Amino acid sequence: MADRACVERPPPVLVVEHDERIARPLVEQLVADGYRARLARTTEHARVLARADPPHLALLGELETPRAALELLAEIRGGPLARPGAPNPWPAGLPVIVMSPQAEQPDLLRAFDAGADDFLVRPPGYLELRARLRALLTRTAGDRDSRRVDVGPLAIDLHAHAVNLHGRPLRLRRLEYELLVYLAGEPRRVFAKGELLRAVWGYPVPVSTRTLDSHSSRLRRKLRVEGDEQWVVNVRGVGYRLI
Repeated sequence: MADRACVERPPPVLVVEHDERIARPLVEQLVADGYRARLARTTEHARVLARADPPHLALLGELETPRAALELLAEIRGGPLARPGAPNPWPAGLPVIVMSPQAEQPDLLRAFDAGADDFLVRPPGYLELRARLRALLTRTAGDRDSRRVDVGPLAIDLHAHAVNLHGRPLRLRRLEYELLVYLAGEPRRVFAKGELLRAVWGYPVPVSTRTLDSHSSRLRRKLRVEGDEQWVVNVRGVGYRLI
């Protein structure tokens, strides 16, 4: 649950890969080895997962376009964000392993020039990937900082997955929590429904679904702890904002 501390939680690993045939077995193997592995199949979905649960390591594979993975890596290393002025979701010094279908020298050079910590041919052999992943995590274990998002009386501890409103802990389901963190990144901005579905649920194209409305309704009820205080506002015909 979102209000429990994560002292004993396994390290979060973010897998960014559009091909589910490659990504899904990799995530399942990481989970079986005790990692808290999450899968993002688009660039925007990777950002929202990183914001909701800051990863200790990222595995970057193929994305929407041939250059999307390297552009995302450049962003992780402090390059320009897709939305100027938006909060940077990436932890400082995040270790990144790039997975590429080619192991030619130009591919290696491009990856390391963009800031990769390691490079593997895609799809990687799992035992080799696990060994390199462990080495990177061990080397960077002392470099991670704590992160909080505060919006008035609402406090979100991103490492502990703890949400407090007026000092009271809230119990949120995973997608309720990720929706809240995304909205809290720019609390007065109205987010279009399509953007929220891509970012929080990972839908790559517009879909007809009521899942966003049902999750936002439950989140709104859980945040209504003091009188008529309004959180998660539905802007008719457009989308949602936090306040």
